[in-house]
Amino acid sequence: MARWLLHVDLDQFQAAVEFRRHPELRGLPVIVGGNGDPEEPRKVVTCASYPARAYGIRAGMPLRTAARKCPEGVFLPLDPPGYDEASEQVMAVLRTFTEQVEVWGWDEAFVAVETEDPEGLASAIRSAVAELGLTCAVGIGDNKLTAKLATGFAKSVGKSADTPADHPGAQEGMFRLTAANWSQVMAHRPTNALWGIGNRIAARLAELDIHTIGDLMAADRAVLAAEFGPTNGPYLWVMGRGAGDTEVVIKPPPPVGRSKSETFPRDLTEPAEIRAQVARLAAEVAEEITGAGRIAVRVAVTVRTSTFYTRSKQSKLAEPTTDVPTIVDAALRVLDRFPLDRPIRLLGVRLELAPVADAAT
Repeated sequence: MARWLLHVDLDQFQAAVEFRRHPELRGLPVIVGGNGDPEEPRKVVTCASYPARAYGIRAGMPLRTAARKCPEGVFLPLDPPGYDEASEQVMAVLRTFTEQVEVWGWDEAFVAVETEDPEGLASAIRSAVAELGLTCAVGIGDNKLTAKLATGFAKSVGKSADTPADHPGAQEGMFRLTAANWSQVMAHRPTNALWGIGNRIAARLAELDIHTIGDLMAADRAVLAAEFGPTNGPYLWVMGRGAGDTEVVIKPPPPVGRSKSETFPRDLTEPAEIRAQVARLAAEVAEEITGAGRIAVRVAVTVRTSTFYTRSKQSKLAEPTTDVPTIVDAALRVLDRFPLDRPIRLLGVRLELAPVADAAT
Protein backbone atom coordinates (compact mmCIF):
# COMPACT_ATOMS: atom_id res chain seq x y z
CA MET A 1 0.00 0.00 0.00
CA ALA A 2 1.13 3.55 -0.71
CA ARG A 3 2.22 5.87 2.09
CA TRP A 4 0.33 9.16 2.33
CA LEU A 5 0.68 12.34 4.32
CA LEU A 6 -2.60 13.87 5.46
CA HIS A 7 -2.77 17.40 6.82
CA VAL A 8 -5.73 17.91 9.14
CA ASP A 9 -6.67 21.54 9.71
CA LEU A 10 -9.51 22.47 12.05
CA ASP A 11 -11.83 25.18 10.77
CA GLN A 12 -12.08 28.52 12.63
CA PHE A 13 -10.87 26.56 15.65
CA GLN A 14 -11.19 28.99 18.56
CA ALA A 15 -14.56 30.22 17.35
CA ALA A 16 -15.69 26.62 16.79
CA VAL A 17 -14.80 25.72 20.38
CA GLU A 18 -16.97 28.62 21.52
CA PHE A 19 -19.81 27.36 19.32
CA ARG A 20 -19.74 24.03 21.15
CA ARG A 21 -20.39 25.88 24.41
CA HIS A 22 -22.71 28.50 22.95
CA PRO A 23 -24.61 27.00 19.97
CA GLU A 24 -26.66 30.19 19.73
CA LEU A 25 -23.55 31.94 18.36
CA ARG A 26 -23.35 29.77 15.24
CA GLY A 27 -23.70 31.87 12.12
CA LEU A 28 -22.79 35.09 13.92
CA PRO A 29 -19.64 37.19 13.39
CA VAL A 30 -17.68 35.91 16.38
CA ILE A 31 -14.30 37.52 17.11
CA VAL A 32 -11.92 36.02 19.66
CA GLY A 33 -9.06 37.97 21.21
CA GLY A 34 -7.67 39.53 24.35
CA ASN A 35 -10.17 39.73 27.19
CA GLY A 36 -13.08 40.05 24.80
CA ASP A 37 -13.22 43.83 25.16
CA PRO A 38 -12.98 45.53 21.73
CA GLU A 39 -11.90 48.76 23.42
CA GLU A 40 -8.95 47.09 25.13
CA PRO A 41 -5.79 48.73 23.77
CA ARG A 42 -3.06 46.75 22.02
CA LYS A 43 -5.00 43.51 21.85
CA VAL A 44 -5.50 41.70 18.56
CA VAL A 45 -7.86 39.25 16.93
CA THR A 46 -6.66 35.65 17.26
CA CYS A 47 -9.60 34.03 15.46
CA ALA A 48 -12.58 35.23 13.45
CA SER A 49 -15.54 33.10 12.44
CA TYR A 50 -16.35 32.87 8.76
CA PRO A 51 -19.19 35.43 9.02
CA ALA A 52 -16.73 37.83 10.71
CA ARG A 53 -14.18 37.26 7.96
CA ALA A 54 -16.78 38.46 5.47
CA TYR A 55 -16.35 41.89 7.10
CA GLY A 56 -12.61 41.76 6.47
CA ILE A 57 -11.71 40.66 10.00
CA ARG A 58 -8.42 38.79 10.11
CA ALA A 59 -6.14 37.33 12.79
CA GLY A 60 -3.61 39.88 13.97
CA MET A 61 -5.94 42.85 13.42
CA PRO A 62 -6.32 45.17 16.43
CA LEU A 63 -9.58 44.54 18.25
CA ARG A 64 -10.51 48.20 17.95
CA THR A 65 -10.16 48.00 14.17
CA ALA A 66 -12.28 44.84 14.12
CA ALA A 67 -14.99 46.63 16.11
CA ARG A 68 -15.05 49.48 13.59
CA LYS A 69 -15.30 47.07 10.67
CA CYS A 70 -17.93 44.89 12.35
CA PRO A 71 -19.89 46.81 15.02
CA GLU A 72 -22.30 43.90 15.46
CA GLY A 73 -19.48 41.43 16.10
CA VAL A 74 -19.60 39.16 19.15
CA PHE A 75 -16.29 39.62 20.98
CA LEU A 76 -15.12 36.78 23.20
CA PRO A 77 -12.01 36.40 25.38
CA LEU A 78 -9.24 33.94 24.72
CA ASP A 79 -9.62 30.67 26.61
CA PRO A 80 -6.33 28.74 26.21
CA PRO A 81 -7.29 25.94 28.66
CA GLY A 82 -10.49 25.36 26.71
CA TYR A 83 -8.59 25.24 23.42
CA ASP A 84 -6.01 22.89 24.94
CA GLU A 85 -8.76 20.49 25.97
CA ALA A 86 -10.51 20.58 22.60
CA SER A 87 -7.23 20.13 20.73
CA GLU A 88 -6.25 17.15 22.86
CA GLN A 89 -9.62 15.56 22.09
CA VAL A 90 -9.00 15.94 18.35
CA MET A 91 -5.44 14.60 18.51
CA ALA A 92 -6.66 11.61 20.52
CA VAL A 93 -9.18 10.90 17.76
CA LEU A 94 -6.48 11.09 15.10
CA ARG A 95 -4.38 8.58 17.03
CA THR A 96 -7.22 6.07 16.82
CA PHE A 97 -6.44 5.87 13.09
CA THR A 98 -2.63 5.73 13.42
CA GLU A 99 0.11 6.50 15.91
CA GLN A 100 1.91 8.49 13.23
CA VAL A 101 0.54 11.91 14.23
CA GLU A 102 2.65 15.07 14.32
CA VAL A 103 0.85 17.86 16.20
CA TRP A 104 1.29 21.44 14.98
CA GLY A 105 -0.34 23.67 17.58
CA TRP A 106 -3.96 23.61 18.62
CA ASP A 107 -5.59 23.22 15.27
CA GLU A 108 -3.51 21.19 12.85
CA ALA A 109 -1.56 17.98 12.53
CA PHE A 110 0.14 15.81 9.96
CA VAL A 111 -0.88 12.15 9.79
CA ALA A 112 1.17 9.48 8.00
CA VAL A 113 -0.75 6.42 6.82
CA GLU A 114 -0.44 3.47 4.50
CA THR A 115 -3.69 2.93 2.69
CA GLU A 116 -5.16 2.20 -0.72
CA ASP A 117 -7.95 4.73 -0.12
CA PRO A 118 -6.65 8.03 1.33
CA GLU A 119 -9.90 9.81 0.52
CA GLY A 120 -11.85 7.20 2.44
CA LEU A 121 -9.59 7.69 5.43
CA ALA A 122 -9.86 11.47 5.15
CA SER A 123 -13.64 11.17 5.11
CA ALA A 124 -13.54 8.96 8.22
CA ILE A 125 -11.33 11.51 10.00
CA ARG A 126 -13.69 14.34 9.12
CA SER A 127 -16.66 12.35 10.43
CA ALA A 128 -14.85 11.51 13.68
CA VAL A 129 -13.91 15.16 14.23
CA ALA A 130 -17.50 16.19 13.49
CA GLU A 131 -18.64 13.96 16.35
CA LEU A 132 -16.66 16.28 18.63
CA GLY A 133 -18.71 19.23 17.40
CA LEU A 134 -15.86 20.54 15.25
CA THR A 135 -15.08 20.55 11.54
CA CYS A 136 -11.88 20.14 9.60
CA ALA A 137 -10.39 20.10 6.13
CA VAL A 138 -7.98 17.37 5.07
CA GLY A 139 -5.20 17.77 2.55
CA ILE A 140 -3.86 14.57 1.00
CA GLY A 141 -0.30 14.58 -0.31
CA ASP A 142 2.82 12.56 -0.89
CA ASN A 143 4.81 14.86 1.43
CA LYS A 144 4.18 17.64 3.94
CA LEU A 145 4.40 20.42 1.34
CA THR A 146 1.77 18.94 -0.93
CA ALA A 147 -0.48 17.93 1.97
CA LYS A 148 -0.33 21.41 3.52
CA LEU A 149 -1.09 23.11 0.22
CA ALA A 150 -3.87 20.62 -0.45
CA THR A 151 -5.63 21.67 2.74
CA GLY A 152 -5.94 25.21 1.44
CA PHE A 153 -7.68 23.90 -1.66
CA ALA A 154 -9.82 21.54 0.43
CA LYS A 155 -11.30 24.53 2.23
CA SER A 156 -12.40 26.14 -1.03
CA VAL A 157 -13.63 23.11 -2.99
CA GLY A 158 -16.76 24.16 -4.83
CA LYS A 159 -16.68 27.60 -3.18
CA SER A 160 -14.42 29.43 -5.62
CA ALA A 161 -13.69 29.36 -9.31
CA ASP A 162 -10.10 28.56 -8.42
CA THR A 163 -11.09 25.22 -6.87
CA PRO A 164 -14.26 23.90 -8.54
CA ALA A 165 -15.76 20.67 -7.30
CA ASP A 166 -14.64 18.88 -10.48
CA HIS A 167 -11.02 19.99 -10.08
CA PRO A 168 -8.59 17.05 -10.16
CA GLY A 169 -8.09 15.77 -6.62
CA ALA A 170 -11.09 17.65 -5.21
CA GLN A 171 -13.84 16.40 -2.91
CA GLU A 172 -15.87 18.29 -0.36
CA GLY A 173 -13.52 19.24 2.47
CA MET A 174 -10.69 17.21 0.93
CA PHE A 175 -8.12 17.65 -1.80
CA ARG A 176 -5.37 15.41 -3.15
CA LEU A 177 -2.18 17.07 -4.40
CA THR A 178 0.73 14.86 -5.45
CA ALA A 179 3.38 14.62 -8.15
CA ALA A 180 0.65 13.28 -10.45
CA ASN A 181 -1.33 16.54 -10.58
CA TRP A 182 1.26 19.03 -9.29
CA SER A 183 1.91 20.79 -12.61
CA GLN A 184 -1.76 20.96 -13.53
CA VAL A 185 -2.77 22.44 -10.17
CA MET A 186 0.25 24.57 -9.30
CA ALA A 187 2.35 25.58 -12.33
CA HIS A 188 0.27 28.64 -13.22
CA ARG A 189 0.20 30.03 -9.67
CA PRO A 190 2.54 32.75 -8.33
CA THR A 191 5.60 31.60 -6.46
CA ASN A 192 4.28 32.90 -3.13
CA ALA A 193 1.50 30.32 -3.36
CA LEU A 194 4.12 27.86 -2.13
CA TRP A 195 4.23 27.16 1.58
CA GLY A 196 7.49 28.75 2.70
CA ILE A 197 7.82 31.45 0.03
CA GLY A 198 6.70 34.87 1.22
CA ASN A 199 6.34 38.14 -0.62
CA ARG A 200 9.97 39.14 -0.09
CA ILE A 201 11.40 35.98 -1.66
CA ALA A 202 8.77 36.13 -4.39
CA ALA A 203 9.91 39.66 -5.24
CA ARG A 204 13.53 38.51 -5.48
CA LEU A 205 12.47 35.64 -7.73
CA ALA A 206 10.56 38.10 -9.92
CA GLU A 207 13.78 40.04 -10.42
CA LEU A 208 15.13 36.83 -11.98
CA ASP A 209 12.04 36.70 -14.24
CA ILE A 210 10.62 33.85 -12.16
CA HIS A 211 6.98 34.75 -11.57
CA THR A 212 5.11 31.46 -11.43
CA ILE A 213 5.74 28.06 -9.93
CA GLY A 214 6.14 26.80 -13.47
CA ASP A 215 8.91 29.33 -13.99
CA LEU A 216 10.55 28.09 -10.79
CA MET A 217 10.33 24.50 -11.98
CA ALA A 218 12.20 25.47 -15.13
CA ALA A 219 14.72 27.77 -13.41
CA ASP A 220 18.47 27.26 -13.56
CA ARG A 221 19.58 25.92 -10.19
CA ALA A 222 22.95 27.62 -10.55
CA VAL A 223 21.21 30.98 -10.92
CA LEU A 224 19.11 30.30 -7.84
CA ALA A 225 22.19 29.27 -5.87
CA ALA A 226 23.97 32.47 -6.86
CA GLU A 227 21.04 34.59 -5.70
CA PHE A 228 19.88 32.71 -2.59
CA GLY A 229 22.93 30.70 -1.55
CA PRO A 230 24.17 27.17 -2.27
CA THR A 231 21.59 25.57 0.03
CA ASN A 232 18.50 27.79 -0.14
CA GLY A 233 18.66 28.37 -3.90
CA PRO A 234 18.46 24.73 -4.99
CA TYR A 235 15.90 24.06 -2.24
CA LEU A 236 13.58 26.63 -3.80
CA TRP A 237 13.85 24.70 -7.06
CA VAL A 238 13.00 21.47 -5.23
CA MET A 239 9.97 23.14 -3.62
CA GLY A 240 8.85 24.39 -7.02
CA ARG A 241 8.62 20.79 -8.14
CA GLY A 242 6.44 19.79 -5.19
CA ALA A 243 9.03 17.82 -3.25
CA GLY A 244 9.16 18.01 0.52
CA ASP A 245 9.70 16.39 3.89
CA THR A 246 7.93 13.08 4.49
CA GLU A 247 9.01 12.43 8.08
CA VAL A 248 6.41 12.60 10.82
CA VAL A 249 7.76 13.46 14.26
CA ILE A 250 5.53 11.77 16.81
CA LYS A 251 7.31 13.21 19.84
CA PRO A 252 8.64 16.73 19.29
CA PRO A 253 12.22 17.41 20.39
CA PRO A 254 12.67 19.22 23.71
CA PRO A 255 12.48 23.00 23.30
CA VAL A 256 15.81 24.78 23.02
CA GLY A 257 14.47 27.85 24.75
CA ARG A 258 11.57 29.38 26.59
CA SER A 259 10.40 32.95 26.50
CA LYS A 260 7.82 35.30 27.90
CA SER A 261 6.88 38.72 26.58
CA GLU A 262 4.25 41.32 27.30
CA THR A 263 2.79 44.26 25.42
CA PHE A 264 1.77 46.86 27.97
CA PRO A 265 -1.54 48.77 28.00
CA ARG A 266 0.47 52.02 28.22
CA ASP A 267 4.02 52.78 27.24
CA LEU A 268 6.63 52.45 29.97
CA THR A 269 8.90 55.47 30.43
CA GLU A 270 10.35 55.18 33.93
CA PRO A 271 13.60 53.15 34.14
CA ALA A 272 12.61 51.69 37.50
CA GLU A 273 9.33 50.43 36.10
CA ILE A 274 11.03 48.97 33.04
CA ARG A 275 13.55 47.15 35.24
CA ALA A 276 10.77 45.84 37.46
CA GLN A 277 8.91 44.40 34.48
CA VAL A 278 12.02 42.71 33.07
CA ALA A 279 12.78 41.27 36.50
CA ARG A 280 9.25 39.92 36.75
CA LEU A 281 9.33 38.34 33.28
CA ALA A 282 12.77 36.83 33.93
CA ALA A 283 11.61 35.36 37.23
CA GLU A 284 8.47 33.89 35.67
CA VAL A 285 10.28 32.20 32.79
CA ALA A 286 13.05 30.99 35.14
CA GLU A 287 10.46 29.37 37.39
CA GLU A 288 8.86 27.73 34.34
CA ILE A 289 12.10 26.11 33.18
CA THR A 290 12.90 24.98 36.71
CA GLY A 291 9.50 23.34 36.95
CA ALA A 292 10.18 21.62 33.62
CA GLY A 293 13.53 20.32 34.85
CA ARG A 294 15.56 22.39 32.40
CA ILE A 295 18.69 24.52 32.88
CA ALA A 296 19.37 28.00 31.44
CA VAL A 297 22.65 28.75 29.66
CA ARG A 298 21.92 32.11 28.04
CA VAL A 299 19.51 34.99 28.63
CA ALA A 300 18.14 37.43 26.06
CA VAL A 301 16.03 40.57 26.48
CA THR A 302 13.83 42.08 23.77
CA VAL A 303 12.74 45.73 23.82
CA ARG A 304 10.14 47.21 21.46
CA THR A 305 9.61 50.96 21.53
CA SER A 306 6.41 52.88 20.89
CA THR A 307 7.58 53.33 17.28
CA PHE A 308 7.80 49.50 16.92
CA TYR A 309 11.60 49.61 16.74
CA THR A 310 12.60 46.21 18.14
CA ARG A 311 15.99 45.02 19.34
CA SER A 312 17.21 41.97 21.23
CA LYS A 313 20.43 41.59 23.17
CA GLN A 314 21.74 38.48 24.89
CA SER A 315 24.43 37.24 27.23
CA LYS A 316 25.80 33.83 28.12
CA LEU A 317 25.47 32.96 31.78
CA ALA A 318 28.67 32.41 33.74
CA GLU A 319 27.54 28.83 34.23
CA PRO A 320 24.36 26.84 33.54
CA THR A 321 21.83 27.53 36.26
CA THR A 322 18.28 27.26 37.49
CA ASP A 323 18.77 29.89 40.19
CA VAL A 324 16.03 32.48 39.74
CA PRO A 325 17.89 35.48 41.29
CA THR A 326 20.94 34.73 39.13
CA ILE A 327 18.81 34.67 35.97
CA VAL A 328 16.99 37.87 36.98
CA ASP A 329 20.30 39.66 37.62
CA ALA A 330 21.63 38.52 34.24
CA ALA A 331 18.50 39.79 32.47
CA LEU A 332 18.83 43.18 34.15
CA ARG A 333 22.48 43.41 33.10
CA VAL A 334 21.40 42.77 29.52
CA LEU A 335 18.72 45.45 29.88
CA ASP A 336 21.40 47.91 31.01
CA ARG A 337 22.89 47.66 27.50
CA PHE A 338 19.79 49.34 26.01
CA PRO A 339 19.60 53.17 25.91
CA LEU A 340 15.92 53.21 27.06
CA ASP A 341 15.52 56.74 25.73
CA ARG A 342 12.13 56.08 24.13
CA PRO A 343 8.78 54.89 25.52
CA ILE A 344 8.66 51.09 25.73
CA ARG A 345 5.74 49.18 24.25
CA LEU A 346 6.87 45.59 24.76
CA LEU A 347 9.43 43.71 26.84
CA GLY A 348 10.46 40.09 26.56
CA VAL A 349 12.88 37.67 28.18
CA ARG A 350 14.09 34.45 26.59
CA LEU A 351 16.21 31.73 28.15
CA GLU A 352 18.30 29.43 26.00
CA LEU A 353 18.31 25.97 27.55
CA ALA A 354 20.98 23.32 27.97
CA PRO A 355 20.39 20.16 25.92
CA VAL A 356 18.42 17.58 27.83
CA ALA A 357 21.38 15.19 27.96
CA ASP A 358 23.49 17.93 29.57
CA ALA A 359 20.71 18.92 31.95
CA ALA A 360 20.51 15.40 33.28
CA THR A 361 24.18 15.25 34.22
